[in-house]
Amino acid sequence: MNNMNRRTFLNASIIGSLGALTANGFVSGQQTPPPKIQGFDQTVTDVDKTQVWEPVSDRKIRVGIAGFGTCQFGAQFGFQNHPNVEVVAVTDLIPERRDGLAKACRCEKTYDSLEEMVKDDNIEAVFVATDAPHHVDHVVAAMKAGKHACSAVPAFWGGTPEQADLLYETVKSTGLKYGMFETSAYHDDVYAARKIYAAGGFGEIVYMEGEYLHYAPQSADSYKNWRVGMPVMWYPTHASAYYTCVTFDSLTEVCCMGKPSINFYRQPENNAYGNCFGTEVGLFRTSTGGMARIMVSFDTPGWGGEVGRMRGQLASYAEESKFCGAVDESLEKVKGLNIRKPALPPTVDSGGHGGSHGYLMNNFVESILKDETPLVNVACALNTTMCGVIAHQSALKDGELIKIPQYKMWD
Repeated sequence: MNNMNRRTFLNASIIGSLGALTANGFVSGQQTPPPKIQGFDQTVTDVDKTQVWEPVSDRKIRVGIAGFGTCQFGAQFGFQNHPNVEVVAVTDLIPERRDGLAKACRCEKTYDSLEEMVKDDNIEAVFVATDAPHHVDHVVAAMKAGKHACSAVPAFWGGTPEQADLLYETVKSTGLKYGMFETSAYHDDVYAARKIYAAGGFGEIVYMEGEYLHYAPQSADSYKNWRVGMPVMWYPTHASAYYTCVTFDSLTEVCCMGKPSINFYRQPENNAYGNCFGTEVGLFRTSTGGMARIMVSFDTPGWGGEVGRMRGQLASYAEESKFCGAVDESLEKVKGLNIRKPALPPTVDSGGHGGSHGYLMNNFVESILKDETPLVNVACALNTTMCGVIAHQSALKDGELIKIPQYKMWD
């Protein structure tokens, strides 16, 4: 060590580390493990254990579930474990997956397609966990058949923004419940920030950051390869929810930049979208006059996750520092405020993605039982999704400032 200067030592250390990685197959590709689905292992969550879950009804809602693909989302949210739910039918286009979903949900009745399943008059509500490009088609089919519906994210697929209006008008005209299962909505920090904001503890939000960082040098398996090379801002909701699911306001205009990817499947000639961007960063104006920065990157190694921060007129909040910098007026407003998540039914796990799965499902079930609007209602879902779709349009135009269509719940 005495004969080596600092630069030589650092270079030797870096080269040695890379050599070790190569020997294990993580650089050379000889033994590269299959890509993991980020978020499913994030199950730790802050629950107020002094509370006991109280049922709001003894009725069981009869639910049909569609989709058991790469993420196996059909069973991940725990409908089959809720005391107010009976899973009466499931479907997936692929027989092996359909059988797997039926087993996971302890359900005997299966259908070959969602279109067939929604004809079943015994079903009251449908969970759409199918491929993103068909979310609107499947939700609309369910609602036109008289079923309440919830879906995985995003609410609609970016290449078809006109479907946003179709979804909005369908929910409005049927009067049925619709909820989007945006997992960030029940992250501990978003839940806490939502309570603080509603109590007036932030004042108006001056600036917000949301980041969805998911390194994916290989594309995950997907129905008809819909994930391969997709514009990353078409899947913005894990990041944009740090504003929309705290305030329930919207993002009104955006200037977005994109960075071309070095990955094979993000070369324009190698994907169906002609997309080159693996990272996109947008600067947004909020509906209350503040600013937001949203980043989605599937192209950068290192730490990952769905994270965010909020800075308000009276206080700020971030997961790493919690509620901080609060002025006296803010502290008075939040005095005695419980910002821990309430209890779930004892048979329901909070699940992955920051312990959000069970909460989203329970909120949807109780919205039907109590005749209330789900937390991530159709307006919030569309505002949370559309901002990214328009951001990608801006990136394609080298950061041109573009207005974002707006959605509001009716009275």
